[in-house]
Amino acid sequence: MECKHFGVCGSCKLHELSYKEQIKKKQNYIKELFEPLHVKSFKTFISPDSYYRNRAEFRIWHDGDDIHYAMNQVEKKKLVFIESCPKVVKKIANLMTPLKELIKKDEMLRNRLFSIEFLSSSTKVLVSMLYHKKIDESWDIHAKKLEDEFGIAVIGRSKKVKRVISDDFVLDELHVNKTPYMYKIIEGGFSQPNSFVNEHMIEWATLHVNKAKDLLELYCGHGNFTIPFSKQFNKVLATEISKSSIKSAKDSCAMNKVENIEFLRMSVEELTSALKKEREFVRLKDINLDDYDFSHVFVDPPRAGIDKKSLEFISDFDTIIYISCNPETLKRDLEFLTEKFEIKDFAIFDQFPHTNHIESGVILQTRQV
Repeated sequence: MECKHFGVCGSCKLHELSYKEQIKKKQNYIKELFEPLHVKSFKTFISPDSYYRNRAEFRIWHDGDDIHYAMNQVEKKKLVFIESCPKVVKKIANLMTPLKELIKKDEMLRNRLFSIEFLSSSTKVLVSMLYHKKIDESWDIHAKKLEDEFGIAVIGRSKKVKRVISDDFVLDELHVNKTPYMYKIIEGGFSQPNSFVNEHMIEWATLHVNKAKDLLELYCGHGNFTIPFSKQFNKVLATEISKSSIKSAKDSCAMNKVENIEFLRMSVEELTSALKKEREFVRLKDINLDDYDFSHVFVDPPRAGIDKKSLEFISDFDTIIYISCNPETLKRDLEFLTEKFEIKDFAIFDQFPHTNHIESGVILQTRQV
């Protein structure tokens, strides 16, 4: 990837290395980190090295009547003006300049705008505009012109205010093992930022399912993995604490005609207590947990990894599929799990080229006595 802001913009930490060199550096880091756990080989799934990121956020810097996209500099606590960004998908890259120019000419849209967030999908781009002023229906008229001009969806946000002009979500199509899946991704909710690598992650995870009964999924989000997994299990029980993510997941199930998933708005700790019959929850009054015969558990936790009690709980399953966004906490959790489990497969996924970030995947099966 070529970028005029390399070495100055703090978004890219590995700008001095070619993409091939970046991958080698990440592979060496994983080899060294997991060597004590006898991980001798692993698959590597790479990304396009440019136009791969379908989510992006830019500060807005005002200079009189002019405005600029801005990011933090690498070392100093200063901003660098961004003229273009070859990391974002082409739909966003092609939109950035004409959108900025139109906003610049409109006092209502420009005044006290401090950030713009982009969310792109296979069908549309959603643009969220964040303000240090109150916005109301008079703002809507000006924002509608942006929607009409560029064929996008626009949302305005200010303190305790959210203005939705048409939609506050996008529909995205992913292809997993040659099967298309449609997803509803709501603005502000978590979604995978690199669709190219996301498809590889889902394919890798689903291809490791065999002798399946029912699946328990923890941290399911908007159903990114859940919906493709549903094709391989009798029933799926999935948990997530975000109300909007669960609503998106249910809408996506309807679009994909999936009917064997039950979503619970519960934390992992709460579900662990419920399945162990330590506590009763009103949210489970219509669900009989004894109806499930789980053969697999799938976990995709936040950077902090899995808490000790939940680790002990998932140790009762035969097969664990673990997707991690933090190699350090993954290693910590595996040090506990490998007392009972054997690592059957390991993979890394380069969702974030030009950074040190690494996603990992591990398949664990109980050791044969």
